[in-house]
Amino acid sequence: MAICSENPAAPKKNVVYVRRAEREEQAPICKTPNLKEVLPLKQSFFECDAVDLAPRLLGKLLRREDVVLQITEVEAYRQDDTACHARFGKTPRTAPLFGQGGHAYVYLCYGLHVMLNVVADKDGVGAAVLIRSCAPVSGLETIQTRRKQQTIKPILLTGPGKIGQALGLTTQWSSHPLFSPGGLEILDGSSPDAILVGPRVGIEYALPKDVIALWRFAIAGTPWVSAPRNTLQLQKHL
Repeated sequence: MAICSENPAAPKKNVVYVRRAEREEQAPICKTPNLKEVLPLKQSFFECDAVDLAPRLLGKLLRREDVVLQITEVEAYRQDDTACHARFGKTPRTAPLFGQGGHAYVYLCYGLHVMLNVVADKDGVGAAVLIRSCAPVSGLETIQTRRKQQTIKPILLTGPGKIGQALGLTTQWSSHPLFSPGGLEILDGSSPDAILVGPRVGIEYALPKDVIALWRFAIAGTPWVSAPRNTLQLQKHL
């Protein structure tokens, strides 16, 4: 998985835009959906190739207690990928990565940053999607307290370690079913109108073919995307 690293568009229906004079101090915040009407995704949603699952997770909602985040940026990691932890084989640390799709794979980066991944594909495959960035939907005060930052700028949630911190996660959440109500769950959400793609971040140790793979995905037109942004481009549909 990735080593630790931490264009305005036309307004979309699920985003609130602030006045121009406020843009340097604030960022678009997602409108709060009626969470009573939003259901967790079914396990079958996750049982597909990681590269297919990754863009499908954009716009979905991560919920733990009062904190709800909209997923805005992800990276895919396959079993035969030299940037994936599966390259080490199944170990006590990586065992959740080889579980059924729809479970969490949570690990510590540099012993400090808690990284949340969504396991993809069938049992035994060893593939996942790293959650790189999110936008706040609800529970902003809790997010700011956990992050120790009283801001609503994108720096609050752009970077994978920040997501784990905002959700209050530890590695004890590894293997948790994200399709089951309660605890940590992924809810359905609106699909983005356009998607950006680019190479993944911080994997220079991998083989060249994996370094250049366009397996990083982000919602186009949102500032809630981590650096570097200049390696992202609009996804072309064949």
